[in-house]
Amino acid sequence: MRLRSVSVCTFAAALCFAASGVAQEADNDLAKKLSNPVASLISVPFQFNYDSGYGPNEGNRETLNIQPVIPFSLNDDWNLISRTIVPVIWQNDIAGPSGSQFGIGDITQSFFLSPKEPTASGIVWGVGPVFLLPTATDDMLGTGKLGLGPTAVVLKQDGPWTVGALANHIWSVAGDGGRADVSSTFLQPFVSYTTSNAWTFTLNTESTYDWEQNDWAVPINLQVSKLLKFGEQPVSLSAGARYWATAPENGPEGWGFRIGLTLLFPK
Repeated sequence: MRLRSVSVCTFAAALCFAASGVAQEADNDLAKKLSNPVASLISVPFQFNYDSGYGPNEGNRETLNIQPVIPFSLNDDWNLISRTIVPVIWQNDIAGPSGSQFGIGDITQSFFLSPKEPTASGIVWGVGPVFLLPTATDDMLGTGKLGLGPTAVVLKQDGPWTVGALANHIWSVAGDGGRADVSSTFLQPFVSYTTSNAWTFTLNTESTYDWEQNDWAVPINLQVSKLLKFGEQPVSLSAGARYWATAPENGPEGWGFRIGLTLLFPK
């Protein structure tokens, strides 16, 4: 009888250990999907950024980016991925003694047509249009222009590593005739490493080249994130620092930081 009890306890412990391993592997896979901008995963990131050193008055800006990502299945082979960035901005003296502004900035809306399966060599890619929508609630929070252009992403996931790049270019096509035209290239090369217990370490830049002003803005970002579950709800928490390698004359300088929370809704 005692031998049977020991056997049952051992079997139960083995089941618990196996279940824990399966759950950990599932969390790891989910964390890796967050490193893929065109993964078939509904997510809603809330990303808070702080930067300073703007202009002669050393102004500062805080931006909360609300960035829902929604995939749509078109057929057995293709997805359409919608990625939206809604910036909520607080800023102070970013153009000399320009006072404080608070409100919504211009919304960036991207759509990526992406194959559901990687290529034979493991490459994941997506292409489509990007739109700049003049939704700013204050002239100093946006461009006043409607813009559009192409966007693309390419990446490869190999074991714990994800390496890739996202890019777009936006030209203004309509809007306030008294405002400066927009011709801007965005480049985001990235590399990330996801551990077996769903920690992810990411290094990237989110560089922008303004073709109208011939200026680069190049922040280098280092971020760590952890996938957790609150009940049945998976959530990714992140924090990181960034350094502005270069920026326009009146742009941000030195160090900034980023914290984030992402709600995930796996199928």
